Amino acid sequence: MDDGSTAGTSRSRMATILLVIAIVAVALNQRPAVVSVAPVLGDLRADTGLSAALAGVLTAVPVLCFGAFAPVAPRLARRIGLETAVAASLALLAAGIALRLLPPIALLYGGSLLAGAAIALANVLIPAYVKREFRRPGAVMGLYSASLNLGAAAAAAVTVPLADALGVGWRAALGLWLVLALAALALWLPVAGTGRERRRSGPPPTGAGSWALLRQPLARQVTAYIGMQSVQFYSIAAWLPTLLADAGVPVHEGGLLLGLANLVGAGAALLAPAQAGRMRTQRPLILVVAALYTVGLSGLLVAPATGTLVWVPAFGLAQGGGFALALTLIVLRSPTPMTAARLGGVAQCLGYLLAAAGPPLLGALRALTGGWAWPVAVLLAALVPMTWAGWGAARDAVLSEGSPEDARTLATSAGPGAPEHR
Repeated sequence: MDDGSTAGTSRSRMATILLVIAIVAVALNQRPAVVSVAPVLGDLRADTGLSAALAGVLTAVPVLCFGAFAPVAPRLARRIGLETAVAASLALLAAGIALRLLPPIALLYGGSLLAGAAIALANVLIPAYVKREFRRPGAVMGLYSASLNLGAAAAAAVTVPLADALGVGWRAALGLWLVLALAALALWLPVAGTGRERRRSGPPPTGAGSWALLRQPLARQVTAYIGMQSVQFYSIAAWLPTLLADAGVPVHEGGLLLGLANLVGAGAALLAPAQAGRMRTQRPLILVVAALYTVGLSGLLVAPATGTLVWVPAFGLAQGGGFALALTLIVLRSPTPMTAARLGGVAQCLGYLLAAAGPPLLGALRALTGGWAWPVAVLLAALVPMTWAGWGAARDAVLSEGSPEDARTLATSAGPGAPEHR
């Protein structure tokens, strides 16, 4: 594994291993605070009297926060440094989980809001940090992306059994994940550094504000790919068990199949970024993801109750590999860590806000048509613009940090074989 950094620092092999472990620990915390709510939702509603609609809001709040708070991350990183900002996100996550342990129902929502905001920050900051610290970030991004999947799978699988084994209720079940957040913070603080990049960073280049990046076609293509891929990811994650149950698949089998998709997805998330980092253009991977999505969605459309051992793994590979590839494109298309942070803030803001609309829109379409054929067909059709955006985002190019005039100057002065600036 590369032990150098793009910031000009170097570290020993052991220090590099410890840093990678710390990054994995942060990643493992990015989904349990959200996913752990669903397994205890029945007990939560019975205890608090929440309606189905209010319970739905509780599960939707963090995803909306992923989008709403993502643009804050690059500003925070420039002010206090990438490392310190990641530490702050872990502290905020721990505070959000702790708030949900307290009785007032308002604090349940407040804790979910804080947890969602914390995860939004880390979602943007970690890819930028990896961009800065590793000359070849693909392998580390693979571990990070796979750990996101594993954290989600663990939260879904062990929250209730662990709570039952300890004899605790739903509040304590949610609070169990506080231990993981505090452990990650304790691991991160001594190994990640203390804001070296901030001390070297001056004011941002002229015209390099986060939203100004969208003037460049490449930034718009990366953003569109992340958004469309997230729609696929969250729409199926929300409705797959229900869709399978409506097709006659027993509920417990539907849960196992969803777990299989997540497990296979973790493997794809591990491999896709590493492969992407070795390629000048990632277009072949974009086509592979599109093909796997086509197989998975076609299986849902024509044979949802049969052939599941073919199309469920295909869909899991598409989800895990596609999401990891989308995050890696932020890193590969950015010339500097702070550009990666700004692009990540914009792309994830718009992407997650779009993703949050996917599940309710699919649910409404299912209610309107009385079945799942039209919702799945819409997701299949959405693969066309997703792949088109990915094709552009995967070309051998990097963003300009400055104004459009800077981009033209860089493109003119770049030597033969250098990636184009768009």
